[in-house]
Amino acid sequence: MTIQHSRPVGPRTLADRALAASSLSGALRAAVVSGDVRRIVCLVPDPHARFAAVEVGAEVFVDAVLPAGYGMVAHVFGWNPDRDPVNASAVDPFLGGYGDLTLRPDLATLAPAGPGAWFVVCDVEWPDGRPVVEAPRTLLRDHIAAAERLGFVPSVGIEHEVTFTAPDGTPLTDRRVDYAVDGLSPLRDLLTDVHAAIDRLDLGAESARGEAHPGQYEIVLRPRDAIAACDDAMLHQLAIRQAAAARGARAGYLAAESTETASSCHVHLALFDPGGGSMVAGAQPTEPSAVFGHFLAGILRAAGDLTAFWAPTWNSYVRLRTAPFSPRTLRWGTDDRTAAIRMVGRGPSLRMEARFAGADAQPHLVVAALLASGLSGIEERLPLPAQGRVVGDLARTPWDALTRLTDSKLARTLLGDAVVEHRAAMLGEELNSGLDSVSDWQRTRGDLRG
Repeated sequence: MTIQHSRPVGPRTLADRALAASSLSGALRAAVVSGDVRRIVCLVPDPHARFAAVEVGAEVFVDAVLPAGYGMVAHVFGWNPDRDPVNASAVDPFLGGYGDLTLRPDLATLAPAGPGAWFVVCDVEWPDGRPVVEAPRTLLRDHIAAAERLGFVPSVGIEHEVTFTAPDGTPLTDRRVDYAVDGLSPLRDLLTDVHAAIDRLDLGAESARGEAHPGQYEIVLRPRDAIAACDDAMLHQLAIRQAAAARGARAGYLAAESTETASSCHVHLALFDPGGGSMVAGAQPTEPSAVFGHFLAGILRAAGDLTAFWAPTWNSYVRLRTAPFSPRTLRWGTDDRTAAIRMVGRGPSLRMEARFAGADAQPHLVVAALLASGLSGIEERLPLPAQGRVVGDLARTPWDALTRLTDSKLARTLLGDAVVEHRAAMLGEELNSGLDSVSDWQRTRGDLRG
């Protein structure tokens, strides 16, 4: 039996997602009985924009995991990129005894993982059934629910820039490939494999093209519900990394592969009413409505305090030095790629593009922070600043970002103390790890003093 796993384009309510998951249950069970599906790879988005995974036999999955869940060590939300425990009180609940969380598969995320195997992305709970509020997927779901309570259903499209390099970091093209055709020739065989991997996932890619820097490429997903947008962006990254590795190359999602280069996570976001009508455009087809103006105002107000969500690593702040296309100042503009928020499209297709997150950002956290900020603007009826007017800036250094986050009453109001402290713990560990290492730059700088 075929598992019809395609994602609908545009907005979808949480209730409709649940219906889709329920409808897929029978198809999955039939495919397991027939032997077409033999393994399920359960995935959980971690704080570092990657999946933690456990592979389960298909019969065990349908007989035991679907009704009762499955265990995954809580360490997933208390580790650094090396999977070592983070020394911070905010992550202590995840490290005490290294016990298990309970995985709850979301069948609306089913995607083919290879012959006889399927991916499924999972939510997580504490053993007593409480949701893990710090988990990126939980946070996003909570703010989608908040939007729906106010009468809004978000639709999200994500663009990720990736840089293909040799294992030593040398880009696989020696010049800029922005919109190039022949310039992509050195990547042609690799890109053939990449697109084959994306096609196997069948998640609704919209477009792809060469990007501004050597070896850089951008793949755009069609707009969809916010959870699917973030899950599917990470599934694409996984498939692209695997395809590159199979050819001995590296698919890099650093925010800056080198100085004066940048890779971003651009988020296209629109709000719809429950009937599917866009609530973005106002009296003019390229101007935001009053309610979407409030939404933009909320994001512009909070974006500086939430820099740690858009820029979670040391490397993020190298990217933020490449303005104007990686904007540091906060303003909005119509079809302006130098603005932090770009309004793009017209009429029913009008939407915002948030341009301040790097390719290293955790997408669920980014979209959750955008929704929380924007909804606060709607609830408070914040006035939209004049187009082009600078109303603030992002943090310029990771220390500044950490201070602004932990000191921000607004951030805590929007996202909760637990989420703020958890993100601060992760950024604090990033800073400490950097200070515990010696780089080539430090050695060169030291030699110059001799």
